[in-house]
Amino acid sequence: MAWSEERVLALVPDAGAAKAARTQAAATRWTGAGASPVALWGYCQGSGAKPYQVAVDVAEPGAFRCTCPSRRIPCKHAVGLLLRWSAGALPAAPVPDWVGVWLAEREARAERAAARAAGPADPVEAARAAGKRAERRAERVAAGVAELGEWLADQIRHGLSGLAANAAEPVRSAAARMVDAQAPGLASALQRAAAQVGRGRDWPGAVLSELAQVHLLLAAHARLADLPAPLADTVRSQLGFTVDTADVLATGVRVTDRWLVLGRVDQAGDYLATRRTWLRGWETGRSALVLSFAPPGRSLDGSLVPGTDVAATVAYYPGVVPLRAALVERSAEPDPPAPRPPGDPIDTALAGYAAVLAADPWCARWPMVLADLTPAVRGNGWFLADANGVALPLRSIVDHRPLLAVSAGRPLTVAGEWTAGGLRPTSCWDDERAVAL
Repeated sequence: MAWSEERVLALVPDAGAAKAARTQAAATRWTGAGASPVALWGYCQGSGAKPYQVAVDVAEPGAFRCTCPSRRIPCKHAVGLLLRWSAGALPAAPVPDWVGVWLAEREARAERAAARAAGPADPVEAARAAGKRAERRAERVAAGVAELGEWLADQIRHGLSGLAANAAEPVRSAAARMVDAQAPGLASALQRAAAQVGRGRDWPGAVLSELAQVHLLLAAHARLADLPAPLADTVRSQLGFTVDTADVLATGVRVTDRWLVLGRVDQAGDYLATRRTWLRGWETGRSALVLSFAPPGRSLDGSLVPGTDVAATVAYYPGVVPLRAALVERSAEPDPPAPRPPGDPIDTALAGYAAVLAADPWCARWPMVLADLTPAVRGNGWFLADANGVALPLRSIVDHRPLLAVSAGRPLTVAGEWTAGGLRPTSCWDDERAVAL
């Protein structure tokens, strides 16, 4: 089934790229274009004499090929081809040889990667090797936790004011040692603390808050064997131990519902880009967080479009407050626009988050749907305020003018992710029309 135009345009980063892709979708630019159940292809005329060869593997979204020199993936020619497919302008045809060779090469690479990941062919030997690797890592993490506990005690004993003079280098060094100890969760927490050093007048309080979370995690690790299984899973996740998605799909708690896509947030990293997509079940009321990752230059999964209804089954990763989930299966029917969801008052939403923190004190982000709130600027900060003047701060790192433009002074239903720095809106509803922010 052809993708919708919204799903195709979710692959591009901004309105300028979308406009360029629409230009490439013109029929006069294409020759030899066609579609099969697994691939799209065609020749797109660029500025040179020789047209570009363009192919898209639709069986696995995110696989694109184009002979143009662009480093963006997907390039505007690939998105233009997808737009033509979305519009029903590509005829069904046999796969050309050059596309078949490309697909075969991709399949061969996937098989080699699977063989490497499978390890030894003997299941007993494979299990023994995996157990040894897990044991070695647990020992390294335990040693790192012990070292970090001593370091934290030294910081509190000497005081945090000395950090500013050293430009947070001691905190960054501690984070690097946690990477060596194979505890990336602790390393990330220390990096967040380092980023607060010297920032604003109240930076010591912000650093102390981050380090207190680290201290709590170290204390939980010391009692890991005595914790209830769901809480132990959360602690291990915060330390940086991962759970294979295959295991989640096989054993995770499954929930089937019609899911409202509340919105998504993209975060760029040095080596990996991350997309957080938030879902809310209409029947169950449960929240779910779907993560996708991509190396620089590759596109993130855009199949979950904000403001749409998705009929799907998800499997939750283990934890004391299950939130992260993997898509098990979804309906083949197109995702229709979702109606405006019911929202909570500010007090109710904050009380719900407080209950989550009581169970999982490391929960840094939580989805909220808030009703009848109006964006406003007070001093140097942005807020969402209700009719009684109760206000919720908005994240300062985000441009909230689009939200203000939709509101035009009217109260809105707003979805977003709540963090210690305030609410980051992801979608709002203009009457019954969803607007991604």
